[in-house]
Amino acid sequence: MTVPYEATGRHRQKLRTRDALVAAARALLARGASPSVADAAGEAGISRTTAYRYFPNQRALLLAAHPEIQAKSLLDDAAPAGPEERLDAVMAEFTRITLDWEPQLRTQLRLSLEPDAEQPVLRGGRAIGWIEDALTPLRDSRPDLDVRRLAVAIRSATGIESFVWLTDIAGLSRSEAAALMRDSARALLRDALR
Repeated sequence: MTVPYEATGRHRQKLRTRDALVAAARALLARGASPSVADAAGEAGISRTTAYRYFPNQRALLLAAHPEIQAKSLLDDAAPAGPEERLDAVMAEFTRITLDWEPQLRTQLRLSLEPDAEQPVLRGGRAIGWIEDALTPLRDSRPDLDVRRLAVAIRSATGIESFVWLTDIAGLSRSEAAALMRDSARALLRDALR
């Protein structure tokens, strides 16, 4: 079994170097580039030889450049009590994340569509958990509803996949697409509550 380069010797220095390469890749993505390992190395001021020790190819680099969205919930301690208000708060933050991280999310989406390849971190379904968290009050008030299924339905109408279709195919502006995704989430919830 081979040991990753980063796991040998000067761990902190290697972590800083890796982080610098990932930050450079994110910056390049944000500027509209599809950075190679060499591009990220140049941006970070790190030698190409060193960069390739961390990332053997562009795909490995791009997978590492996924957005850092570790939150278990998008609601804070002052979250509203009602499911409609909670969902709207979550969708406002979710669409902000989508807009802020659009280049990186588009890259992760592209990577996820490649056949027989390692799936990006984003395919973990975090957004479904955020939406389920918003809908938690329904578990008590409406036990007849399948909250998980409703969260999946809402997620299918929101996020980067919907955003790409709304902007690239339907021709909406970024702000119009974000507003429509939030409207769709509200409409799905209202329909479920009928």
